[in-house]
Amino acid sequence: MHAAATPTLGGLALFFGFIGGLALSSLLFPRLFISSEVFGIAVGAALMVSIGIVDDLKGLTAPAKLAGQILAASTMTLAGVQVLFFWLPSIGPIHEGVISLAPELGVPLTVLLVIVTVNAVNLVDGLDGLAAGLVAIGALAYFIYSYRTGASGLIAEDSPAPLLSALLFGICVGFLPHNFNPARIFMGDTGSMLLGTLLSGATITGIGRTTQPQAGDQFALLIPVAIPILVLALPFLDTLLAVGRRVRSGRGIMTADKQHLHHRLLERGHSQRRAVLLMYVWSALVSFGVIILGLVHTERQWTVVATGVACALVLMVVTLGRPVRAKTQVRRGESL
Repeated sequence: MHAAATPTLGGLALFFGFIGGLALSSLLFPRLFISSEVFGIAVGAALMVSIGIVDDLKGLTAPAKLAGQILAASTMTLAGVQVLFFWLPSIGPIHEGVISLAPELGVPLTVLLVIVTVNAVNLVDGLDGLAAGLVAIGALAYFIYSYRTGASGLIAEDSPAPLLSALLFGICVGFLPHNFNPARIFMGDTGSMLLGTLLSGATITGIGRTTQPQAGDQFALLIPVAIPILVLALPFLDTLLAVGRRVRSGRGIMTADKQHLHHRLLERGHSQRRAVLLMYVWSALVSFGVIILGLVHTERQWTVVATGVACALVLMVVTLGRPVRAKTQVRRGESL
């Protein structure tokens, strides 16, 4: 969606910003670097960036790109970036408790989570500033959740999740002035795969780090398990719709089209900037609404749910229901 030639290796700026922030953080918060998780995420991010550079410059087939993503995600698991536990709430005859995942289950689940998140961010990167803004919103929401709940035992105090979320938010906000419409540089696959890797890495390091959930924390405990879906609800939904659309039409699921949610907003007459800002608002409603549910008292949760749903419905009706602008051309006085 651009009219002039635009450089596409902006992901390198994001990567160097992340590495610089990580180096400074190692001096300020050395206790967060005791485990190998941060190192594993940094290595996985470097591999994803390498794959993205080749794809942006030369082009990779979908199977080759997927193989590279699996390699990068698997490398992260070797450094201990794995889903270790998750809490099962009481449902009917099933009693609540903590389920410990063996490596043969935790490793493939971790790899799957990384790959899905990476490709969700990649697919939503269709308008200037869209991917960077959505990931920034998700990272900020998760930072607030992980930082506020760390002292309660829901997330380990030495978990790097808040730090990784803060760094991710920082590089996205720093990149947006150069990437917002009209963009002077694109992040390319180099950047989108990096952002997906960091977001998934931050969430994984915060998932299931408690084995003794407290009463009243049931909703808060469910958030880490579903956090990638919650903070990237729009990209994930758009990904599912894109896959279903391409399967029905008999095309490959990696075939590009212009039927994504942001393209539909443009068809409804919104400008690029307006479409991006609307998706920011939708994402913020979902992300912060769910995070608030995990922080407020149980008796107030349904009030928050009702308010959030009402706001989301009103916003979607107003924006998606906007009539298409009449496209009229006048040539020598004749209406066409």
